[in-house]
Amino acid sequence: MRDSSTIEPGPGSSVATLQAAFASGALTAVALIQRCLARIAAIDTAGPRIKAIVELNPDAAGIARQRDVERQSGNTRGALHGMPVLLKDNIATADAMRTTAGSLALAGAVRDAHIVRRLRDAGAIILGKTNLSEWANFRSRRSISGWSGRGGLTLNPYALDRNTSGSSSGSAAAIAAGLAPLAVGTETDGSIVSPASMCGLVGFKPTVGLVSRAGIVPISVSQDTAGPMCRTVADAAALLTVLAGTDADDAATVDAGNHAIDYTSALDLAALRGARIGVARAFFGRNEWVAALLESAIAVLRAQGTIVIDPVNLPNTNKYRRTELTVMAYEFRAGLNAYLSDYAREAKVGSLKEIIAFNLANAQTELQFFGQDLLLMADKTSGLEATEYLQALANNRRYARDEGLDQVLNEHRLDALIAPTSGPAWLTDFINGDAGAADFSSPAAVAGYPHVTVPAGFVHGLPVGLSFVGGAYSDARLIGFAYAFEQATLHRREPTFAASTRYIADHKRRSGKRQ
Repeated sequence: MRDSSTIEPGPGSSVATLQAAFASGALTAVALIQRCLARIAAIDTAGPRIKAIVELNPDAAGIARQRDVERQSGNTRGALHGMPVLLKDNIATADAMRTTAGSLALAGAVRDAHIVRRLRDAGAIILGKTNLSEWANFRSRRSISGWSGRGGLTLNPYALDRNTSGSSSGSAAAIAAGLAPLAVGTETDGSIVSPASMCGLVGFKPTVGLVSRAGIVPISVSQDTAGPMCRTVADAAALLTVLAGTDADDAATVDAGNHAIDYTSALDLAALRGARIGVARAFFGRNEWVAALLESAIAVLRAQGTIVIDPVNLPNTNKYRRTELTVMAYEFRAGLNAYLSDYAREAKVGSLKEIIAFNLANAQTELQFFGQDLLLMADKTSGLEATEYLQALANNRRYARDEGLDQVLNEHRLDALIAPTSGPAWLTDFINGDAGAADFSSPAAVAGYPHVTVPAGFVHGLPVGLSFVGGAYSDARLIGFAYAFEQATLHRREPTFAASTRYIADHKRRSGKRQ
């Protein structure tokens, strides 16, 4: 299947390529929207039907015309002017589209999320909403990532029987498939970096507090953040530049203005030279092919002049596994009830308890594959003044930060840690739920620290990402590391929409190409 990016500037092109085409007059925002819609029709609603997008913005073409008029009059708003952006369907938009977190219980939002206002002010065009693991994968311990009651199952473009991981499943699949230039995902623990890794993308989870969460259906105020999901580090940097900033409605962002910069300034080919990078081998897992990719990545780092400290032990990761879920349960109940009151006044439900009842009343659709044990767990919690919650939160911060990442970064004078982001995508299984894979998401997620994944190669045609994790507000430094590694390797390849890895292997034998 041909990729539109090889023919003319379109949804699979980089931000820089598209802006150059805009500037030369070779492309308009209206034409780009049309090309995105054609690609979506061919890939998402027909052809392989990956079901990445749950709703398109009926106003997108009209907004594109406005952006073209502005450009013609010499008024451009920045690097995202006229750029189509897809949003995960837990990010509120006060327009014709709904904001549902994948649930049939929710409807539209009464106002834009803060980051949506920033995108609109920057000249971006909200193209549509992407599917996700329902309630951002906080519904059941036996969930099926990429599935929601509203959107069904999103398929992995690299092998359609493989999972996208979650919860930003649709955002990952859509960008991998070239349906749009940019997408925004959200993460509590792994929901940006894991699907990005399994769909061959760059995924960036910023420091918690760099990007506002106001207007995003919440799980955990301690860990939630939105972030870019893109085909290149440069695109992620351009998108993060717009997303980052202080918001009076999110107290965690009070210092964001002191840290947010133009992240494209961090795109340095020499960023790895002299950097001290630790290898977290305990997170390599048991897949020998993944381990081999990481050995190759370490060789690249050394060739780039990196000082590699190998191995480095990240301590105390087992001391917050249980309390992370405790904190999420307490914060989910409090945060969701507040969101429903502030943003979802037209929904069929007004509380977590009513959502649970809605799911039971609509069990044939909402509960057909797995239950809602995590919702039930959260509904049993009390307020955020509870001793159990406060002790769990203090435990998480102690062992993920002070006696976790901060300790090891300071002890070895490290700029970042690396490890495989996760293993290759698993087979989707509606009977047993997610198989899961070894991953490196929790340390940065629980600490609230930045984490970027960048393509590191393939295992039997399935992408695997390399993670860079750093300390608080080291976002720009990580972008530089990821960019230098990306440009030294150029691992990313377009997906082929193979039915399964068996077909990938057959193609490999016929073509004689390396996978």
